[in-house]
Amino acid sequence: MPGQTRPIRSYVLRQGRVSNAQACAHETLLPRYGIEFSEEIIDLHAIFGRGAHTVLEIGCGMGETTAAIAAAHPEIDYLGIEVHTPGVGSLLKLIDEGGLANLRVIQHDAVEVLREMIAPESLDGVHVFFPDPWPKKRHHKRRLVQADFVALLASRLKPGGYVHLATDWEEYAGQMLAVLSAEPQLENTAAGYAPRPAYRPQTKFETRGLKLGHGVWDIVFRKK
Repeated sequence: MPGQTRPIRSYVLRQGRVSNAQACAHETLLPRYGIEFSEEIIDLHAIFGRGAHTVLEIGCGMGETTAAIAAAHPEIDYLGIEVHTPGVGSLLKLIDEGGLANLRVIQHDAVEVLREMIAPESLDGVHVFFPDPWPKKRHHKRRLVQADFVALLASRLKPGGYVHLATDWEEYAGQMLAVLSAEPQLENTAAGYAPRPAYRPQTKFETRGLKLGHGVWDIVFRKK
């Protein structure tokens, strides 16, 4: 309708091939390891059956990094958000194979999940690794990391909680840094870009890019 503001979404749904293994995992494992979207605040401690630090990851891709981080840090609970069925199926399979009791998945738009399901000041961290850069200038408005989204993220962090972004697109890195720097609830943990924290594995894609001379930029801010 004229005058309506288009809502920011954390994705654009693209058709992709779902393998038999991914489809099987999605059908059989989502009821076990998935959390259904609802318009009610969820009890994170009840979901995981304990009172541990909780980190949200937005855009898990095929799940390798998400599962690796969860496996390396069993003392922390992780909630992954991903909309694409191949990725969700792949991540569910990794959860099941790895016996990852500290990792659960929501297949839904991250902005709506944050707004409706995550209580204010309930998260210890948020990861957004390699979001779609939408490189064409006319598409920049589709980028996830914008002021309203960052304000929403910050509101869901506990004081001292962190938000960690990573991208291999330099221009987007600059925008991310500027947007987070302008958010009054947050402060930078570095003078500019941060060194890659040890908990974020270097992916095969990233390693290949670095060998070709491509850069990767990590940005880590904390809530005041």
